[in-house]
Amino acid sequence: MKKNLSFLSVILSAGLLLSACGGGGGSEGGSGGPKLVEEGKFTTASSGLYKPFSFEEGGNLTGFDIEVGNAIAEEMGLEPNPVTTPFETIIQGLTTNRYDAIIGSLAITNKRAEQVDFTDPYYYSGGAIFVREGSTEIKSKEDLKDKKIGVVGQSTYETAAKEYTENIQYYNSDVVALQDLEIEGRLDAVITADVVGFEAQNTGIKVEQVGEPLWIEKVAIAVRKDDTEMKNQINEALAAIIENGTYEKISDKYFGRNLLETDIEGIEVLE
Repeated sequence: MKKNLSFLSVILSAGLLLSACGGGGGSEGGSGGPKLVEEGKFTTASSGLYKPFSFEEGGNLTGFDIEVGNAIAEEMGLEPNPVTTPFETIIQGLTTNRYDAIIGSLAITNKRAEQVDFTDPYYYSGGAIFVREGSTEIKSKEDLKDKKIGVVGQSTYETAAKEYTENIQYYNSDVVALQDLEIEGRLDAVITADVVGFEAQNTGIKVEQVGEPLWIEKVAIAVRKDDTEMKNQINEALAAIIENGTYEKISDKYFGRNLLETDIEGIEVLE
């Protein structure tokens, strides 16, 4: 099985190189450090509605994205300051200086790269089709033609759904879409990340995946266009938490595996 182990070697080497060159954590927006929207804090955005990546529990914001962001902030010598914003306008919020970066499961695409710069990927995920448990009407992506599909607006899943149908139901949360899918007559399918669908199953939502993933997404942290200092320091911090085992502990906590060690053989990588 082909794994992305070579990527791990590259990102770790890059982090060590940056350290050797004098770039590093600990900057709080002073001379030579990244410009921050709030001094001393690393302000990062997610939707807060994408369990298990970002969600509220007991009044607190948590999840894989949140914990990775917190670990990166600490490595940079900054106070973590995660905030939430609607996914549909999350890039607009970054470009208008509402936060320093997006750590909100934003997949790298050529279109998005025209608006923001991306760091090295911090996880890989498969876009997948989910149907109501026991449904036999949809067995492959070809069966999605003219069906009613639920997606989050402005996501890569919306783009995929438009290839098959004009009958699209929009949501601000993948979890809510999957809950609607469970109710007969609401939706025919939902397109979302495989790990999100599996988490929904673990919570008792009666849905199931159809076929193999449609593609593999490279998910990265977004920063403002040409904000090279911020991008470099985040990449260094990301490499550090991978090297010291913090990343793997977080990934194991939520998924029972390392999301950077994803089998990509024979599957299209989203661009």
